[in-house]
Amino acid sequence: MIALRSTLARTALAAGLAGLLAPMAVTPAATAKAVPQLVAIRADRHPGIDRLVFEFRNGLPPTRIAEYVPKLIADGSGHTVPVPGSAKLALRFFDARGHSDQGGSTYGAARRTYALPGVIQVVNTGDWEATLSFGVGLAKKASYRMYTLTNPSRVVVDFTVNYRTVPVKVHFLDLPREPKLKAVSRQVIPPSTANGALQRLFAGPTAAEQKAGLRFVASGATGFSKLTVKNKVARVYLTGNVRSGGSTFTVANHINATLKGFTSIKWVKIYDAAGHTERPNGNSDSIPESLEP
Repeated sequence: MIALRSTLARTALAAGLAGLLAPMAVTPAATAKAVPQLVAIRADRHPGIDRLVFEFRNGLPPTRIAEYVPKLIADGSGHTVPVPGSAKLALRFFDARGHSDQGGSTYGAARRTYALPGVIQVVNTGDWEATLSFGVGLAKKASYRMYTLTNPSRVVVDFTVNYRTVPVKVHFLDLPREPKLKAVSRQVIPPSTANGALQRLFAGPTAAEQKAGLRFVASGATGFSKLTVKNKVARVYLTGNVRSGGSTFTVANHINATLKGFTSIKWVKIYDAAGHTERPNGNSDSIPESLEP
């Protein structure tokens, strides 16, 4: 009997040790909640408003902030992000992203132009540390309303656009018929129609116009800081590191064709960021030396 109890005890001890030494079964942890991912950006005209829509997969960003700012700043680098328009709205979506695991965009182009009376351009200003940021260039500072919709998940920004606009022509390079320029129509706010036309010019063609072969040759210009018109002479002061790159076709071709469409303008003088142009005086066109071929 004693031997039997001893044998049973040894068997139980061995079984217990085997249980301790055996690999432990790992219970799979609960799958982390997927981060909302931007999959589309759209903008369109509705009665009295320009509507901007950000569509997400995996639900809505839990925190969303919109505010007017004097300039757009890139997240991380702190660099200024140029965007055409007289007003700039900064949008930030927290706990969200706009890229795949491989790093590619999940929503398309990071900068896109719209031929709307209010919304001129939308540009990405950051996508890191689960914060997704955009800037909106607007023709005029306007009241807006931001709200959400579901099925699918969307963040919507409605801009009140109840002011009067008039059509103008801006000229882009028509690649199928290079070096020809093609005029497209844009709505701008009077009386500063020439200024509005330049804003639309520097925004570049819309996605549909790009698909049709239209392009904007910026020649390093990021925009313009000032436009004056006096005695039929327009003076345009560019921003950015303006260079022709040896080309005979530059941003000056776009500017001249666009501004000379106004009866109040006969000559165009274009200045670089340092305020230099070759022929600042007299009735003649002029470009900075850096735009010479």
